[in-house]
Amino acid sequence: MTGVAAGLTPDVAGDARASRGRAPGPGRLLLAVVVILTGLTLVAGYANKARCVGPEFDAQGRSAPDFTVRANRDVCYSDIQKLWLGRDIDLHVFPYLTGSITPEGELRGGTVEYPVLSGLLMWVAAVPSHTDGEFLVWSALLMAPFGLLTGWMLGRMARWRALLWALGPPLVLYAFHNWDLPVVACAVGAVYAVHCWRTPRPLADRAVVASVLLGLGFAFKLYPGAFVAPLALLVLTAPGRGAPPDWRGAARVVAAAVLTVVLVNLPFAIAGYEGWRASFTFQELRKVDITTNSVWYWGFRPWSEPTNLDFQATVDRLSPVLVLASFTIALAVGWRRWRRGDSHYPWIGVSAAMLCGFLLLHKVHSPQYTLWLLPFFVLLRVRWGWIVAYLLADLAMYVGIFRLFYLLNAGMDVGVGGGFAAQAVAIGVWGRAALLVGLFIVMLKVPTTMVSDRLAPATAVRTS
Repeated sequence: MTGVAAGLTPDVAGDARASRGRAPGPGRLLLAVVVILTGLTLVAGYANKARCVGPEFDAQGRSAPDFTVRANRDVCYSDIQKLWLGRDIDLHVFPYLTGSITPEGELRGGTVEYPVLSGLLMWVAAVPSHTDGEFLVWSALLMAPFGLLTGWMLGRMARWRALLWALGPPLVLYAFHNWDLPVVACAVGAVYAVHCWRTPRPLADRAVVASVLLGLGFAFKLYPGAFVAPLALLVLTAPGRGAPPDWRGAARVVAAAVLTVVLVNLPFAIAGYEGWRASFTFQELRKVDITTNSVWYWGFRPWSEPTNLDFQATVDRLSPVLVLASFTIALAVGWRRWRRGDSHYPWIGVSAAMLCGFLLLHKVHSPQYTLWLLPFFVLLRVRWGWIVAYLLADLAMYVGIFRLFYLLNAGMDVGVGGGFAAQAVAIGVWGRAALLVGLFIVMLKVPTTMVSDRLAPATAVRTS
Protein backbone atom coordinates (compact mmCIF):
# COMPACT_ATOMS: atom_id res chain seq x y z
CA MET A 1 0.00 0.00 0.00
CA THR A 2 1.45 3.38 -0.95
CA GLY A 3 1.80 6.28 1.47
CA VAL A 4 -0.87 8.28 -0.38
CA ALA A 5 -3.25 5.35 -0.42
CA ALA A 6 -2.75 5.00 3.30
CA GLY A 7 -3.99 8.54 3.81
CA LEU A 8 -0.59 10.22 4.03
CA THR A 9 0.43 13.25 2.02
CA PRO A 10 3.20 12.74 -0.57
CA ASP A 11 5.54 14.71 1.70
CA VAL A 12 4.93 12.39 4.65
CA ALA A 13 5.30 9.36 2.43
CA GLY A 14 8.63 10.73 1.24
CA ASP A 15 9.71 11.24 4.83
CA ALA A 16 8.83 7.65 5.63
CA ARG A 17 10.87 6.37 2.68
CA ALA A 18 13.78 8.64 3.55
CA SER A 19 13.86 7.47 7.15
CA ARG A 20 14.77 3.97 6.01
CA GLY A 21 17.92 5.30 4.34
CA ARG A 22 19.26 7.47 7.11
CA ALA A 23 21.61 6.83 9.92
CA PRO A 24 19.98 6.36 13.31
CA GLY A 25 19.48 9.42 15.48
CA PRO A 26 21.81 10.29 18.35
CA GLY A 27 21.63 8.29 21.53
CA ARG A 28 20.65 9.50 24.97
CA LEU A 29 24.24 9.35 26.22
CA LEU A 30 25.43 11.72 23.52
CA LEU A 31 22.63 14.18 24.23
CA ALA A 32 23.27 13.99 27.95
CA VAL A 33 26.97 14.73 27.42
CA VAL A 34 26.20 17.70 25.17
CA VAL A 35 23.66 19.16 27.60
CA ILE A 36 25.85 18.63 30.68
CA LEU A 37 28.88 20.19 28.99
CA THR A 38 26.73 23.09 27.81
CA GLY A 39 25.60 23.61 31.40
CA LEU A 40 29.19 23.60 32.68
CA THR A 41 30.21 26.10 30.01
CA LEU A 42 27.29 28.32 30.95
CA VAL A 43 28.48 28.23 34.56
CA ALA A 44 31.93 29.28 33.35
CA GLY A 45 30.31 32.05 31.30
CA TYR A 46 28.50 33.35 34.36
CA ALA A 47 31.65 33.19 36.47
CA ASN A 48 33.49 35.18 33.82
CA LYS A 49 30.97 38.03 34.00
CA ALA A 50 30.55 37.79 37.78
CA ARG A 51 34.16 38.95 38.16
CA CYS A 52 32.75 42.46 37.68
CA VAL A 53 30.13 42.12 40.43
CA GLY A 54 30.59 43.86 43.79
CA PRO A 55 32.24 43.53 46.19
CA GLU A 56 30.35 46.63 47.29
CA PHE A 57 27.22 48.30 45.91
CA ASP A 58 26.24 51.96 45.93
CA ALA A 59 22.77 53.34 46.72
CA GLN A 60 21.55 52.52 43.19
CA GLY A 61 22.76 48.95 43.34
CA ARG A 62 25.78 49.56 41.10
CA SER A 63 28.86 47.44 41.77
CA ALA A 64 31.67 49.36 43.40
CA PRO A 65 34.35 50.48 43.48
CA ASP A 66 35.28 51.59 39.91
CA PHE A 67 32.79 49.43 38.03
CA THR A 68 33.57 50.85 34.56
CA VAL A 69 37.33 50.70 35.07
CA ARG A 70 37.23 47.07 36.20
CA ALA A 71 34.78 46.01 33.49
CA ASN A 72 37.14 47.18 30.74
CA ARG A 73 40.48 46.49 32.40
CA ASP A 74 39.56 42.97 33.53
CA VAL A 75 37.51 42.19 30.39
CA CYS A 76 34.43 41.13 32.33
CA TYR A 77 31.98 43.68 30.94
CA SER A 78 28.37 42.69 30.22
CA ASP A 79 25.49 44.75 28.86
CA ILE A 80 23.30 43.04 31.46
CA GLN A 81 25.18 44.56 34.36
CA LYS A 82 25.75 47.88 32.58
CA LEU A 83 22.08 48.46 31.73
CA TRP A 84 20.92 47.95 35.29
CA LEU A 85 21.09 51.76 35.36
CA GLY A 86 19.96 54.15 32.65
CA ARG A 87 16.81 52.36 31.44
CA ASP A 88 14.75 52.45 34.67
CA ILE A 89 15.38 48.72 35.02
CA ASP A 90 16.53 49.29 38.59
CA LEU A 91 13.18 51.00 39.28
CA HIS A 92 11.28 47.91 38.03
CA VAL A 93 9.38 49.97 35.44
CA PHE A 94 7.39 47.83 33.02
CA PRO A 95 9.05 48.40 29.64
CA TYR A 96 7.79 50.53 26.75
CA LEU A 97 4.42 51.65 28.15
CA THR A 98 5.60 55.01 29.47
CA GLY A 99 8.85 55.29 27.55
CA SER A 100 10.13 57.79 25.01
CA ILE A 101 13.31 58.89 23.26
CA THR A 102 14.89 62.31 23.06
CA PRO A 103 16.01 63.86 19.73
CA GLU A 104 19.56 63.02 20.78
CA GLY A 105 18.68 59.32 21.08
CA GLU A 106 18.47 59.01 24.87
CA LEU A 107 15.89 56.47 26.07
CA ARG A 108 13.62 57.32 28.99
CA GLY A 109 10.75 55.91 30.99
CA GLY A 110 11.54 52.22 30.89
CA THR A 111 12.07 51.81 27.16
CA VAL A 112 15.04 49.64 26.16
CA GLU A 113 16.80 49.42 22.82
CA TYR A 114 15.66 45.86 22.11
CA PRO A 115 12.44 44.33 20.75
CA VAL A 116 9.61 43.59 23.15
CA LEU A 117 10.37 39.99 24.16
CA SER A 118 13.90 40.96 25.19
CA GLY A 119 12.44 43.89 27.12
CA LEU A 120 10.03 41.57 28.91
CA LEU A 121 12.87 39.19 29.79
CA MET A 122 14.86 42.07 31.23
CA TRP A 123 11.89 43.23 33.30
CA VAL A 124 11.24 39.75 34.71
CA ALA A 125 14.89 39.43 35.75
CA ALA A 126 14.77 42.89 37.34
CA VAL A 127 11.68 42.29 39.49
CA PRO A 128 13.46 40.31 42.26
CA SER A 129 16.73 42.25 41.85
CA HIS A 130 18.11 45.13 43.90
CA THR A 131 21.67 45.31 42.53
CA ASP A 132 23.35 44.81 39.18
CA GLY A 133 24.81 41.58 40.57
CA GLU A 134 21.37 40.17 41.36
CA PHE A 135 20.16 41.31 37.95
CA LEU A 136 23.00 39.36 36.33
CA VAL A 137 22.13 36.25 38.38
CA TRP A 138 18.43 36.33 37.53
CA SER A 139 19.11 37.07 33.86
CA ALA A 140 21.48 34.10 33.73
CA LEU A 141 18.95 31.80 35.39
CA LEU A 142 16.25 32.87 32.92
CA MET A 143 18.45 32.44 29.86
CA ALA A 144 20.38 29.30 30.76
CA PRO A 145 17.50 26.93 29.80
CA PHE A 146 17.56 28.41 26.29
CA GLY A 147 21.27 27.65 26.04
CA LEU A 148 20.71 24.09 27.25
CA LEU A 149 17.80 23.59 24.83
CA THR A 150 19.95 24.85 21.97
CA GLY A 151 22.65 22.34 22.86
CA TRP A 152 20.09 19.52 22.99
CA MET A 153 18.62 20.42 19.60
CA LEU A 154 22.04 20.72 17.99
CA GLY A 155 22.98 17.35 19.47
CA ARG A 156 19.85 15.78 18.00
CA MET A 157 20.62 17.21 14.58
CA ALA A 158 24.42 17.10 14.33
CA ARG A 159 25.61 14.64 17.00
CA TRP A 160 29.13 15.23 18.32
CA ARG A 161 29.62 18.36 16.25
CA ALA A 162 27.27 19.99 18.76
CA LEU A 163 30.25 20.04 21.14
CA LEU A 164 31.32 23.15 19.24
CA TRP A 165 28.34 24.85 20.87
CA ALA A 166 28.71 23.12 24.23
CA LEU A 167 32.43 23.87 24.62
CA GLY A 168 32.86 26.83 22.29
CA PRO A 169 34.63 29.94 23.64
CA PRO A 170 31.74 32.18 22.47
CA LEU A 171 29.43 30.56 25.01
CA VAL A 172 31.83 31.53 27.80
CA LEU A 173 32.32 35.05 26.45
CA TYR A 174 28.79 35.94 25.39
CA ALA A 175 26.18 33.68 27.00
CA PHE A 176 25.49 36.40 29.56
CA HIS A 177 27.00 39.38 27.77
CA ASN A 178 23.56 40.39 26.49
CA TRP A 179 20.15 38.76 26.11
CA ASP A 180 20.93 36.53 23.09
CA LEU A 181 20.43 32.92 24.16
CA PRO A 182 16.62 33.05 23.66
CA VAL A 183 16.88 34.34 20.10
CA VAL A 184 19.52 31.74 19.22
CA ALA A 185 17.20 29.04 20.59
CA CYS A 186 14.39 30.34 18.37
CA ALA A 187 16.59 30.23 15.26
CA VAL A 188 17.89 26.73 16.00
CA GLY A 189 14.37 25.62 16.94
CA ALA A 190 13.15 26.64 13.50
CA VAL A 191 15.75 24.38 11.86
CA TYR A 192 14.83 21.59 14.26
CA ALA A 193 11.11 21.89 13.45
CA VAL A 194 11.77 21.50 9.73
CA HIS A 195 14.46 18.83 9.76
CA CYS A 196 14.20 16.83 12.97
CA TRP A 197 10.74 17.21 14.52
CA ARG A 198 9.15 13.77 14.88
CA THR A 199 5.65 14.40 13.56
CA PRO A 200 3.59 12.97 10.71
CA ARG A 201 2.79 16.47 9.50
CA PRO A 202 4.00 17.47 6.01
CA LEU A 203 6.84 19.89 5.36
CA ALA A 204 4.58 22.90 4.86
CA ASP A 205 3.05 22.46 8.32
CA ARG A 206 6.43 21.99 9.98
CA ALA A 207 7.68 25.08 8.17
CA VAL A 208 4.78 27.10 9.56
CA VAL A 209 5.83 26.11 13.08
CA ALA A 210 9.40 27.07 12.19
CA SER A 211 8.16 30.40 10.87
CA VAL A 212 6.37 31.11 14.14
CA LEU A 213 9.66 30.48 15.95
CA LEU A 214 11.45 32.84 13.58
CA GLY A 215 8.76 35.43 14.28
CA LEU A 216 9.33 35.01 18.01
CA GLY A 217 13.06 35.35 17.35
CA PHE A 218 12.36 38.62 15.54
CA ALA A 219 10.57 39.82 18.67
CA PHE A 220 13.74 39.06 20.67
CA LYS A 221 16.52 40.39 18.40
CA LEU A 222 15.21 40.85 14.80
CA TYR A 223 17.78 38.81 12.84
CA PRO A 224 15.85 35.48 12.57
CA GLY A 225 13.16 37.33 10.62
CA ALA A 226 15.49 37.33 7.61
CA PHE A 227 15.42 33.52 7.53
CA VAL A 228 11.71 33.48 6.68
CA ALA A 229 12.53 34.20 3.02
CA PRO A 230 14.73 31.12 2.42
CA LEU A 231 12.30 29.01 4.46
CA ALA A 232 9.44 30.11 2.21
CA LEU A 233 11.53 29.22 -0.84
CA LEU A 234 12.15 25.77 0.65
CA VAL A 235 8.41 25.18 0.83
CA LEU A 236 7.77 26.78 -2.55
CA THR A 237 10.18 24.39 -4.28
CA ALA A 238 9.35 21.31 -2.20
CA PRO A 239 7.21 19.67 -4.93
CA GLY A 240 10.38 19.40 -7.04
CA ARG A 241 11.57 20.62 -10.40
CA GLY A 242 8.91 20.26 -13.06
CA ALA A 243 6.05 20.23 -10.52
CA PRO A 244 3.85 23.24 -9.76
CA PRO A 245 5.39 25.41 -7.01
CA ASP A 246 3.65 25.31 -3.63
CA TRP A 247 2.62 28.97 -3.58
CA ARG A 248 0.02 28.37 -0.89
CA GLY A 249 2.50 26.71 1.45
CA ALA A 250 5.08 29.47 0.93
CA ALA A 251 2.44 32.12 1.61
CA ARG A 252 1.46 30.35 4.83
CA VAL A 253 5.09 30.45 5.99
CA VAL A 254 5.35 34.20 5.41
CA ALA A 255 1.93 34.86 6.93
CA ALA A 256 2.76 32.85 10.06
CA ALA A 257 5.87 34.93 10.73
CA VAL A 258 4.12 38.23 10.07
CA LEU A 259 1.15 37.29 12.24
CA THR A 260 3.45 36.20 15.09
CA VAL A 261 5.35 39.48 15.00
CA VAL A 262 2.13 41.50 14.91
CA LEU A 263 0.48 39.61 17.76
CA VAL A 264 3.54 39.96 19.98
CA ASN A 265 4.10 43.66 19.25
CA LEU A 266 0.55 44.94 18.92
CA PRO A 267 -0.32 45.08 22.65
CA PHE A 268 2.76 47.22 23.30
CA ALA A 269 2.15 49.43 20.29
CA ILE A 270 -1.42 50.06 21.44
CA ALA A 271 -0.66 50.54 25.14
CA GLY A 272 2.39 52.77 24.67
CA TYR A 273 3.18 53.53 21.04
CA GLU A 274 5.84 56.16 21.75
CA GLY A 275 7.78 53.87 24.07
CA TRP A 276 7.41 50.88 21.75
CA ARG A 277 8.51 52.87 18.71
CA ALA A 278 11.44 54.35 20.62
CA SER A 279 13.23 50.98 20.69
CA PHE A 280 13.39 51.03 16.89
CA THR A 281 14.13 54.75 16.70
CA PHE A 282 17.14 54.22 18.97
CA GLN A 283 18.71 51.83 16.44
CA GLU A 284 17.93 54.20 13.58
CA LEU A 285 19.59 57.13 15.38
CA ARG A 286 22.59 55.16 16.62
CA LYS A 287 25.79 56.54 15.15
CA VAL A 288 28.79 54.63 13.93
CA ASP A 289 31.44 55.01 16.63
CA ILE A 290 34.08 53.04 18.49
CA THR A 291 31.42 51.07 20.39
CA THR A 292 29.84 49.67 17.20
CA ASN A 293 32.90 47.51 16.34
CA SER A 294 32.05 47.61 12.62
CA VAL A 295 34.10 48.11 9.46
CA TRP A 296 32.17 51.32 8.92
CA TYR A 297 33.94 52.94 11.84
CA TRP A 298 37.38 51.38 11.56
CA GLY A 299 37.54 51.42 7.77
CA PHE A 300 36.78 55.10 7.29
CA ARG A 301 38.90 56.81 9.92
CA PRO A 302 38.96 59.79 10.54
CA TRP A 303 35.76 60.56 8.60
CA SER A 304 33.74 58.13 10.73
CA GLU A 305 33.69 60.32 13.83
CA PRO A 306 30.15 60.63 15.27
CA THR A 307 30.37 64.39 14.76
CA ASN A 308 30.62 63.93 10.97
CA LEU A 309 26.88 64.03 10.28
CA ASP A 310 27.26 63.69 6.50
CA PHE A 311 29.18 60.44 6.90
CA GLN A 312 26.69 59.14 9.47
CA ALA A 313 23.77 59.92 7.14
CA THR A 314 25.53 58.12 4.28
CA VAL A 315 26.06 55.00 6.40
CA ASP A 316 22.42 55.11 7.54
CA ARG A 317 21.39 54.84 3.87
CA LEU A 318 24.16 52.68 2.45
CA SER A 319 24.40 49.99 5.15
CA PRO A 320 20.81 48.66 4.86
CA VAL A 321 21.00 48.76 1.05
CA LEU A 322 24.14 46.63 1.06
CA VAL A 323 22.71 44.25 3.66
CA LEU A 324 19.61 43.73 1.50
CA ALA A 325 21.83 43.26 -1.56
CA SER A 326 23.75 40.51 0.26
CA PHE A 327 20.43 38.88 1.18
CA THR A 328 19.33 38.96 -2.45
CA ILE A 329 22.59 37.43 -3.66
CA ALA A 330 22.37 34.63 -1.10
CA LEU A 331 18.76 33.83 -2.02
CA ALA A 332 19.63 33.84 -5.73
CA VAL A 333 22.64 31.54 -5.27
CA GLY A 334 20.47 29.17 -3.26
CA TRP A 335 17.91 29.15 -6.07
CA ARG A 336 20.68 28.40 -8.57
CA ARG A 337 21.89 25.48 -6.45
CA TRP A 338 18.40 24.03 -6.33
CA ARG A 339 17.91 24.43 -10.10
CA ARG A 340 21.24 22.70 -10.72
CA GLY A 341 20.43 19.59 -8.78
CA ASP A 342 20.02 20.03 -5.01
CA SER A 343 17.13 17.89 -3.80
CA HIS A 344 15.80 20.79 -1.69
CA TYR A 345 16.35 24.52 -1.59
CA PRO A 346 19.41 24.98 0.72
CA TRP A 347 17.67 27.27 3.16
CA ILE A 348 20.09 26.65 6.06
CA GLY A 349 23.15 27.60 4.03
CA VAL A 350 21.35 30.58 2.55
CA SER A 351 20.29 31.74 6.02
CA ALA A 352 23.88 31.41 7.24
CA ALA A 353 25.17 33.44 4.29
CA MET A 354 22.55 36.11 4.93
CA LEU A 355 23.73 36.34 8.52
CA CYS A 356 27.34 36.72 7.34
CA GLY A 357 26.25 39.56 5.07
CA PHE A 358 24.45 41.24 7.94
CA LEU A 359 27.38 40.92 10.35
CA LEU A 360 29.77 42.35 7.77
CA LEU A 361 27.69 45.23 6.43
CA HIS A 362 25.44 46.38 9.28
CA LYS A 363 26.62 49.52 11.05
CA VAL A 364 26.72 47.71 14.41
CA HIS A 365 28.69 44.51 15.05
CA SER A 366 28.31 43.83 18.76
CA PRO A 367 30.61 41.16 20.25
CA GLN A 368 27.82 38.74 21.19
CA TYR A 369 26.69 38.40 17.56
CA THR A 370 29.16 35.51 17.32
CA LEU A 371 26.59 33.47 19.26
CA TRP A 372 24.23 33.93 16.31
CA LEU A 373 26.75 32.43 13.90
CA LEU A 374 27.98 29.56 16.08
CA PRO A 375 25.03 27.17 15.44
CA PHE A 376 25.63 27.43 11.70
CA PHE A 377 29.18 26.19 12.26
CA VAL A 378 27.54 23.14 13.85
CA LEU A 379 24.80 22.60 11.26
CA LEU A 380 26.88 23.13 8.12
CA ARG A 381 29.99 21.24 7.04
CA VAL A 382 32.30 24.24 7.36
CA ARG A 383 35.94 23.22 7.52
CA TRP A 384 37.57 23.56 10.89
CA GLY A 385 40.17 25.99 9.60
CA TRP A 386 37.46 28.57 8.93
CA ILE A 387 35.90 28.03 12.34
CA VAL A 388 39.15 28.22 14.32
CA ALA A 389 40.26 31.31 12.41
CA TYR A 390 36.96 33.08 13.07
CA LEU A 391 36.93 32.22 16.77
CA LEU A 392 40.51 33.48 17.15
CA ALA A 393 39.71 36.74 15.36
CA ASP A 394 36.62 37.10 17.52
CA LEU A 395 38.64 36.51 20.69
CA ALA A 396 41.20 39.12 19.61
CA MET A 397 38.37 41.60 19.04
CA TYR A 398 36.71 40.84 22.37
CA VAL A 399 39.83 41.21 24.49
CA GLY A 400 41.27 44.06 22.44
CA ILE A 401 38.23 46.33 22.39
CA PHE A 402 37.70 46.35 26.15
CA ARG A 403 41.38 46.82 26.86
CA LEU A 404 41.30 49.64 24.35
CA PHE A 405 38.39 51.27 26.17
CA TYR A 406 40.39 51.02 29.38
CA LEU A 407 43.42 52.69 27.79
CA LEU A 408 41.30 55.42 26.24
CA ASN A 409 39.64 56.22 29.56
CA ALA A 410 43.04 56.29 31.22
CA GLY A 411 44.44 58.66 28.60
CA MET A 412 47.11 56.22 27.41
CA ASP A 413 48.60 55.71 23.93
CA VAL A 414 46.16 53.77 21.72
CA GLY A 415 47.84 53.99 18.32
CA VAL A 416 48.19 50.84 16.24
CA GLY A 417 51.80 50.66 17.36
CA GLY A 418 50.89 51.61 20.89
CA GLY A 419 50.44 48.13 22.25
CA PHE A 420 48.57 44.86 22.29
CA ALA A 421 45.04 46.27 22.61
CA ALA A 422 45.07 48.36 19.44
CA GLN A 423 46.75 45.60 17.46
CA ALA A 424 44.24 43.03 18.72
CA VAL A 425 41.36 45.25 17.66
CA ALA A 426 42.86 45.64 14.19
CA ILE A 427 43.27 41.86 13.89
CA GLY A 428 39.75 41.31 15.16
CA VAL A 429 38.03 43.86 12.93
CA TRP A 430 39.76 43.00 9.67
CA GLY A 431 40.16 39.31 10.45
CA ARG A 432 36.43 38.93 11.05
CA ALA A 433 35.60 41.03 7.99
CA ALA A 434 37.78 38.96 5.66
CA LEU A 435 36.49 35.71 7.12
CA LEU A 436 32.86 36.81 6.79
CA VAL A 437 33.41 37.47 3.10
CA GLY A 438 34.84 33.98 2.70
CA LEU A 439 32.20 32.38 4.89
CA PHE A 440 29.45 34.02 2.86
CA ILE A 441 30.68 31.98 -0.11
CA VAL A 442 31.44 28.85 1.89
CA MET A 443 28.03 28.71 3.58
CA LEU A 444 26.35 28.66 0.18
CA LYS A 445 28.39 25.67 -0.98
CA VAL A 446 28.70 23.22 1.90
CA PRO A 447 26.12 20.55 2.80
CA THR A 448 24.54 20.16 6.21
CA THR A 449 26.01 17.97 8.94
CA MET A 450 22.66 16.66 10.12
CA VAL A 451 22.34 12.95 10.81
CA SER A 452 18.59 13.00 11.42
CA ASP A 453 17.31 15.03 8.49
CA ARG A 454 13.70 14.47 7.41
CA LEU A 455 14.46 16.19 4.10
CA ALA A 456 17.42 13.95 3.24
CA PRO A 457 17.08 11.90 0.03
CA ALA A 458 16.13 8.26 0.61
CA THR A 459 19.53 7.04 -0.58
CA ALA A 460 21.56 9.48 1.48
CA VAL A 461 23.13 8.52 4.78
CA ARG A 462 24.74 11.55 6.43
CA THR A 463 27.44 11.27 9.05
CA SER A 464 28.65 13.86 11.48
